[in-house]
Amino acid sequence: MAGAGVLTSVVLLQVASQYLSNPDARRSLSVLLFLALEMPPLMLVLSAIFKRAQRLEHSMVFMVLIGLACAGAMGSAFGALFWWISEQLPELGLRLFSFKEMSLLRGVLFGFTNALGHFGLWTLAFALPVALDDARVRALEADKLRLEAERLRAAAELAGLRSHLEPHFLLNTLNAIAGLITENVKEARHLLVCLGDLLRDALHEEGEMQTLHAQVAWLKQYAEILETRHRGSLVFHWDIDPTTGDVLVPRLLLQPLLENAVKHGALRKSDGGEVKVRIEAGAGASVVCTIEDNGPGMSAEVRAGAFGLQSVRRRLELRYPERSSFAIVSSSLGTRSIVQLPREADSMGGSA
Repeated sequence: MAGAGVLTSVVLLQVASQYLSNPDARRSLSVLLFLALEMPPLMLVLSAIFKRAQRLEHSMVFMVLIGLACAGAMGSAFGALFWWISEQLPELGLRLFSFKEMSLLRGVLFGFTNALGHFGLWTLAFALPVALDDARVRALEADKLRLEAERLRAAAELAGLRSHLEPHFLLNTLNAIAGLITENVKEARHLLVCLGDLLRDALHEEGEMQTLHAQVAWLKQYAEILETRHRGSLVFHWDIDPTTGDVLVPRLLLQPLLENAVKHGALRKSDGGEVKVRIEAGAGASVVCTIEDNGPGMSAEVRAGAFGLQSVRRRLELRYPERSSFAIVSSSLGTRSIVQLPREADSMGGSA
């Protein structure tokens, strides 16, 4: 309705402006009569063409070409009809021109040019808003599909990183236990039981996320295996802010950092290695996880090529794009790995 009102207003203003420039009442009335005959069927036909083009998913160019052809043909037909009426009923004094005699050719040209102008107005008032709205909906659907594809890709990559990390962790842990088999069989059996508990939790399939409380508990079990394997040369210290326990983090996120702190840091300290794990509330709604060792420092080659460190960085990028950070600070006094991530609380009461 709004489009019809706009279109009618524009046409009436055009006739009024022509009358003001050339105050010929008979011609203006004739033009209004012509428009009253021509415009309603023209608008109906154009609307039908547009709806059919939409239903058949024709392009906008195709619709415009068909609309121009139909408008030109209908305008020419009404121009010829108006000339015929003026010839048959001369007492009506119908004329579309002030200073020219009516003729078939002039009537056809008048109808043709006016119909094309009305097609343009109809396009602006009716077709263009619908086309723009349709384009907006298509763009939203395309964005939705793109985001869904990105989400699925990220989920697949996260699953791939985790699937690579789990056998990596298992192999390193079995190597740690293997060293005890010939030295202390009882202790080795105890560690195998601990490893079974670790694997049960590590291979748990309830989603990609778990609470920090659950992950720290898992890390302490893992640390127990390493402390037992390297008794007297490796000690862990824990400083965990209890208010961070319900924060959700990706499974096994911190395990590679703990492993690297032991392998490339603490165990290379001749007079006793130490690993400190500190988790605290950070600035704003964030959590900072720091794993620090007192080793001789980590080489640039190890930092660049370690799969575990690469997996931590990539998982953070996928899970928290532009909302997390991962840094490694290393010197001759030790190495500090720092992970900062947004505070996402567990609303389901915890994850195993």
